[in-house]
Amino acid sequence: MSLLGRDLAMDLGGSRTRIYARGKGIVLDEPSAVTIDGRTGKIIGYGVDATGEETCWPVSGGLPADGDLTRRMVKHFLSKVHRRPLARPRLVMALPDGSTPIERATLRDVAYEAEARQIRLVPHSLAAALGAGLPVRDYVGGMVIDIGRDAARIAVLSGGEAVATTAVPSGGRAVDRAIARLVEHEYGSTLDEREAEAAKHHAGADANPSHRHVTVRARDPETGREHDVRLPVERIREAAGPAIESIAWAARETVERCPAELTADLGERGAVLVGGGALLAGLAQRLRESLGMPVRRADRPLECVALGLGTCVDDLGLRARLRRRR
Repeated sequence: MSLLGRDLAMDLGGSRTRIYARGKGIVLDEPSAVTIDGRTGKIIGYGVDATGEETCWPVSGGLPADGDLTRRMVKHFLSKVHRRPLARPRLVMALPDGSTPIERATLRDVAYEAEARQIRLVPHSLAAALGAGLPVRDYVGGMVIDIGRDAARIAVLSGGEAVATTAVPSGGRAVDRAIARLVEHEYGSTLDEREAEAAKHHAGADANPSHRHVTVRARDPETGREHDVRLPVERIREAAGPAIESIAWAARETVERCPAELTADLGERGAVLVGGGALLAGLAQRLRESLGMPVRRADRPLECVALGLGTCVDDLGLRARLRRRR
């Protein structure tokens, strides 16, 4: 694939990286993973080719946790969709709400060192809201609850700006670990991270999962042999309970910090769930009960941030117009 001179958007997530090309849509969707040879220390795989015990995840919370590995990974991904070094792309990326100037500078440095010609940073909450189809241009309240790999980020937006934001370390990875502990305690087997994540996604695929089971491949710790384990979806929901409670508490606290007029809007319009954790069975219902407002899952929760950034790529003047309206 060769996208010559195109403007690109990159959703640099802790779990996956997605690239959107102007006029093309999402053209890359791969794990944000890097595999290093334990003997030589050299990188031997990125993204879909990153497998094995020496696999690293250099992004956390939308920011580089390991600047060098993130730069190398970003450069690799960009080279897969943009193969003309003399026509370096302009790049739009999401900046987590509440980021420090140092974190902002680090993200810019990673992009420039990966051969981007120009970098524009868009608030993460705004990108998620745009991708979920919220009317961010209007001066009404809208809430986005983005459950990523390492954290859940809650934001209330109005007029294209975040009015209140909160982040808690109760992301999809916390749920995956809870599922792995469930398998270990009740079945005496070990479950790797990818199987736990798959179980979480499959458990959330049905709107009425009360009598369903999810089958995962677990490993006997003594023999090393793999075998199937059938997990009741209800048990997965129970294991995820503490993480869900943490997200619900953070969402309530965020609403309480909003002006009364926006709180009234939220009571009518509610919140939208995005991110991989949005697929967790029972999450929307639990948040509806806790917040007392409508809560729905976005149509494409995994891709919302990339699609929202893509909106800014397709219309590079959008962010500036939203700022002028303040």
